[in-house]
Amino acid sequence: MRRTYLGEFEELVLLMIAILDGEAYGVTVSQEIEEHTGRIVTFGAIHNTLIRLEEKGFVKSELGGATAERGGRRKRLFKVTALGSRALTDIQELRNKLWKVMPENALNISEL
Repeated sequence: MRRTYLGEFEELVLLMIAILDGEAYGVTVSQEIEEHTGRIVTFGAIHNTLIRLEEKGFVKSELGGATAERGGRRKRLFKVTALGSRALTDIQELRNKLWKVMPENALNISEL
């Protein structure tokens, strides 16, 4: 099976979907990313990433109930799939492994 990789922003969005645990939709993902990272992202960037993650099989979505505050429109809620969970675990393990082999002084940059 060909492996599908996550980009940095995809990883961030996927992590936020997992953190939101069933309450993730475009607006909440965007708000939480801004709150936790200070990074401001457009709704379009979030929306495109959610679609891409679903196409890759990392998330699944379903329509939630209609709400008055949304004019009766339903939210598309996202959840991490088993494949998405495995992708996050794999990237965490890889990052941890790489940090462990980093030489102690590798990031001590001296000015010339």
